[in-house]
Amino acid sequence: MLLSASAERLGLADPDPDNSPRRDLDEARRLITALAGLITASGEYLGPHAAPLKDGLQSVQRAFREASVVPDEPGQGPGEKYTGPVY
Repeated sequence: MLLSASAERLGLADPDPDNSPRRDLDEARRLITALAGLITASGEYLGPHAAPLKDGLQSVQRAFREASVVPDEPGQGPGEKYTGPVY
């Protein structure tokens, strides 16, 4: 749910993400950070599901970086305090 909600708040559910009425980067930042914390904390219990979840997390982290008018420094983006820098 957090991954889907993050993508929606980035506008990725619409054909034109830049003009999506659902786009809310502040909310996306919160959701991505929550997702990163959850995946990091539960990594040992996720088994074979860990890799796809981490890939999805990195995808929304990169999408956030691309959507930001003023990009965060590497390691300062949403969830990066848990996952490390995403470029």
